[in-house]
Amino acid sequence: MPTVLPQSLQQDIHTITQISAVPSILNIICQTTGMRFAAVARVTDERWITCMSKDEIEFGLQTGDELVLETTICNEIRQNALPVIIEEVTKSDTFRDHPTPAQYGFQSYISFPIFRKNGEFFGTLCAIDPKPAKLDTKEVRDLFELYTQLISFHIDALEELNQSNQNLQKERTIGELRETFIAVLGHDLRNPVGTTRMCADILLKMDLPELANRQASTLKATSYRMQGLIDNLLDFAKGHLGEGIRLELSNNKQALKKLILQVCKEIATVEQEHEITTQIQLKEEFECDINRVGQLLSNLLSNAVKHGAPGKPIRMAALAEDGCFNLTVSNFGPQIPPAKKAELFKPFFTTNATNNKSGLGLGLYICSEIARAHNGTMQVESTAEQTEFTFSMPIKAQKKNLSAD
Repeated sequence: MPTVLPQSLQQDIHTITQISAVPSILNIICQTTGMRFAAVARVTDERWITCMSKDEIEFGLQTGDELVLETTICNEIRQNALPVIIEEVTKSDTFRDHPTPAQYGFQSYISFPIFRKNGEFFGTLCAIDPKPAKLDTKEVRDLFELYTQLISFHIDALEELNQSNQNLQKERTIGELRETFIAVLGHDLRNPVGTTRMCADILLKMDLPELANRQASTLKATSYRMQGLIDNLLDFAKGHLGEGIRLELSNNKQALKKLILQVCKEIATVEQEHEITTQIQLKEEFECDINRVGQLLSNLLSNAVKHGAPGKPIRMAALAEDGCFNLTVSNFGPQIPPAKKAELFKPFFTTNATNNKSGLGLGLYICSEIARAHNGTMQVESTAEQTEFTFSMPIKAQKKNLSAD
């Protein structure tokens, strides 16, 4: 008799044991019919296995125990897909001389097939007793029909739940590994990129031939772009590892204006294909993390450079008035498809850029996280002529929240 069960059959047995209603079902069957042994069996083309049983006659079958398949009537039920009801073996023309009742010593028997939602045969809900029993009634048939359907429903529901949990755990593990990798990668790249940028700055201050000067400028531009990608990587990793984006608040309007102009100048120096126009009107006092706003602006400008029409200007406006701070970057270029607008601020979302400027897909996501940390929002408007990204932060609401802290 086979003793080692394949993993799939072990899982089937475990599924039945997870169904809290099965013990009650077996109890009710015994009480209703007067039978003293009832079980749910997993039946395949090779094996008959007890999933759960109620045994008052010391029949000896417990969870995981097996019978030789060919010695069971359940094997015939598997083949015919029909229930079998025997009220008294000695009076049954069909089963009087059948070897199974004699081998297992029962007189009454009832077994109904359990089918999965997809029509696959799972096993049987069965009961036996050494004594005759009144079984072939509408009430008993309906009872077994109801309980087999109930068991089938729970089997499918539990399998779907277990599969969902496995998928969720797999995704969680992959996510944790990815975020850890990003954090380590970003940290390890920061120092060499900083060194490269410093070397480029030194070279640009030297009296070099024109070709060498251009190469130093390219080196500096590349290092700035790499530093931006690293900052985005680290912010993404920190945000997903529980630290979030932390703010260092300041209400220094002059420092903010200076940083905004500096960021615009850096981007314009690196990407000379576009003119960047600026409009800055900070009429109201407000608190923000100046460096984070600068990072947000840098990401928006880099995005505009990447997707803007060649030779067309990029407009930047920073306005603090009427109880709101708005930072807007607009560029000429193709319209963003409506279906993609909802995806823009999700991590790792990238368009099919063909200008060799495709990034990691984190820039706009980091913008949205910086906006959220300021109790603000990121919005995008796109037409056939131009695309406009706006960071909006309610000044009065920000002041109120800060004073409440």
